[in-house]
Amino acid sequence: MSPKRALPSAAAIVERIVVVAVALALAVLGFFFLATALVAGAVLATVFLIRVWWARRRIRQQEEDQYLTTEYEVIDRERTQDARLPPGA
Repeated sequence: MSPKRALPSAAAIVERIVVVAVALALAVLGFFFLATALVAGAVLATVFLIRVWWARRRIRQQEEDQYLTTEYEVIDRERTQDARLPPGA
């Protein structure tokens, strides 16, 4: 015959329940902490990338503003035989 096992005492049962409850609470808190950290990291990364994009855009605009550019269209050309010569020449 196998020896009979004694039932755990009430204090041991309460201790096990407390340990399981604390472990479960720590797991839930850890999950929410991780989720919050991931969201905060994503927000910070987005803000940083927008700031870098904005700075590059401003630098690009400053480089383009250094040069004066315009468009023009030739309306009428002078013919070589009608070159502007003084009268009687």
